[in-house]
Amino acid sequence: MTYVVIDNCIRCKYMDCVEVCPVDCFYEGENMLVIHPDECIDCGVCEPECPAEAIKADTEPGLEKWVELNAEYAEKWPNITIKREPPADSKEWDGVANKLETQFSPEPGEGD
Repeated sequence: MTYVVIDNCIRCKYMDCVEVCPVDCFYEGENMLVIHPDECIDCGVCEPECPAEAIKADTEPGLEKWVELNAEYAEKWPNITIKREPPADSKEWDGVANKLETQFSPEPGEGD
C-alpha cells in the first residue's frame, strides 16, 4: 500500500503534507503535488494534514489512474520538502470536479 494525491490537489496545492512527511516522498508539479510510490512508507501522516482531502490510500477503489499519475510524475518533477504558501486562488478550486481533464499541468514545479 501507498498513498496517492488525487484531483482535488490540482490548483489547490496545499503543502501541509510536505511538512509532515518523514521520508520526503512528495514531488512538485506546476499546480499539484504527487507522492512517489516507491518512497512512501505508508505511515499515513500526510492524509489528515491535507485541507483539500486530496490524499488517499491506494487501496481505495477507483484510484488506479491516480496511482499511475503519481508514479509517472514523481519521476519527472522535483522533490519538495519545504512547505510554501498555496496559490492565491487555491480556496476557489477546492472541491471543483474534473480538474484532471481541465486544469492539470504536466509542467514541473519549483521543488526545493
